[in-house]
Amino acid sequence: MKTILERPTGPSLESLEFGTNSGSRTLIDSLLAEQKRLQTPIAKYAEVYESDPDQAEQYRSLIPLSKPQLGEQYAFEVSLDRCTGCKSCVSACHSLNGLDDDESWRDVGTIFEPEEHSGWQQTITTACHHCADPGCLNGCPVGAYEKNPDTGIVRHLDDQCIGCSYCILKCPYDVPKFSKKRGIVRKCDMCHQRLAVGEAPACVQACPTEAIRIVKVPTKSPLAPDRISLFSKNYKLPSGIPNSCVTRPATRYVGRNLPDRIKAADLSALTPQHAHWPLIFMLTLTQAGIGLLSTSALVGKNHSPILAWAGTAIFMAGMAASLFHLGQPLKAWRFFLGLRTSWLSREILAFSMFAPIPVIYSALFLTPDFPFKDLINLAVSYSVLPVGLLAIFTSVMIYVDTHRISWRIQLTAARFYGTLFTFAAAGILIITPSALSALLLTGIVSMKLIPELLIIRNTWNSHDSWSPDLHSAKVQCGPLRKILAARIILPFVAIALAIISPWLTALVLCISEILERQLFFQAVYAPKMPGNFGPSKSH
Repeated sequence: MKTILERPTGPSLESLEFGTNSGSRTLIDSLLAEQKRLQTPIAKYAEVYESDPDQAEQYRSLIPLSKPQLGEQYAFEVSLDRCTGCKSCVSACHSLNGLDDDESWRDVGTIFEPEEHSGWQQTITTACHHCADPGCLNGCPVGAYEKNPDTGIVRHLDDQCIGCSYCILKCPYDVPKFSKKRGIVRKCDMCHQRLAVGEAPACVQACPTEAIRIVKVPTKSPLAPDRISLFSKNYKLPSGIPNSCVTRPATRYVGRNLPDRIKAADLSALTPQHAHWPLIFMLTLTQAGIGLLSTSALVGKNHSPILAWAGTAIFMAGMAASLFHLGQPLKAWRFFLGLRTSWLSREILAFSMFAPIPVIYSALFLTPDFPFKDLINLAVSYSVLPVGLLAIFTSVMIYVDTHRISWRIQLTAARFYGTLFTFAAAGILIITPSALSALLLTGIVSMKLIPELLIIRNTWNSHDSWSPDLHSAKVQCGPLRKILAARIILPFVAIALAIISPWLTALVLCISEILERQLFFQAVYAPKMPGNFGPSKSH
């Protein structure tokens, strides 16, 4: 179907004069004159509407003429030939949706061919890809996302959001953005209200070169055969572009062939990610508390109520810290809505099941004898470790399920369970101070450090030009080098302090584990479409 509006055509480069003729018309003059003739789609629409309103009603060149049929959904289509990186789409999206100053639902970035003497590069405009299997929807613990069955648009339900930001970690394209002003996450919804009445989204109407369109794609196979494979199929490829197999994005990129080896322009930027301090304290303190409680319950018996009380206090402090990560903590009671798909919901359930155990166990030290007290004490004591291990496993899977290579299950489990066993050994040192218990603690601390140090050593010796592990190692040895040095030194300082006080050893170990967890969050390679030179916009 022929559109009723024609794109204005400017002079070709062959016809431009460089000031050698009598008119003295330069290349800059010609390009400026051509720029004046460019109009955004909405400006063209207004021009047509003024001349013939009836004709303007038929202006549908940038959106489908009919709604998606069964087995179809809406998707963005981006013409790489036409995108100039002007960011008109970003500005229009920001204005129409009333975004915060530091909030953006559409990014414009650059990819290029890293080969020497190659001048190839391409600007890319990206927003939500309205995936066939959305990671944000699957990871949300309170059902704050929905995928419209008629249009395929993935919408965020602002009134349901608790602001946990887990969807930001689950999305491999850095699409959801946290709004500090509102305490919730928000994202692109393809201007679904406008599409419902036959109007194009803001970004589509604002693009002066019509590089963005809305098309219909099959829902069963969004990766259509004619779609440019901008999303790499292997995380370890040097491009660093996210794996399309994880969420099956629907966006189509058309227009020009891409070189075999491309990478994002910001791939080499050694920018630490967001620290997530409430999560750092939550993970470290809950795991440390479970470790101390396990030692008290299984080894100390009734000989160390102080250790039990300390473990309970540390665990509860970690639970309290987790609430500060939520923008809307009063809505967190609805976590059960995501139990079927969200590991965050399962973590909340697991820790809620574990929380009464240390309280009851600690309280038994203060209660007088009563019938079945020994039986209850035995049952509670022997449930600390297995239920604690289960709770920590859900914490491990929260990060494994993000599909970030730096958070793969081997490394994440070693870190999280390593913290538990480190403090279990510290508990033994507190109960029975001796050279043997100090040696046990030294062995566990060393074993926990080995995987962390191997990542740095092996990646520096790697022949790969780029990998997520190499990126993580460079961030740790670059911007985070002081934290890395403290993390390596403090555990052995803590063991040396055992001569003075085992409790002082536990305190220094806690500081060391907090630094380790800071590296865990800040040194991770977070896959995203090429865009902002910075970390994910989470709180």
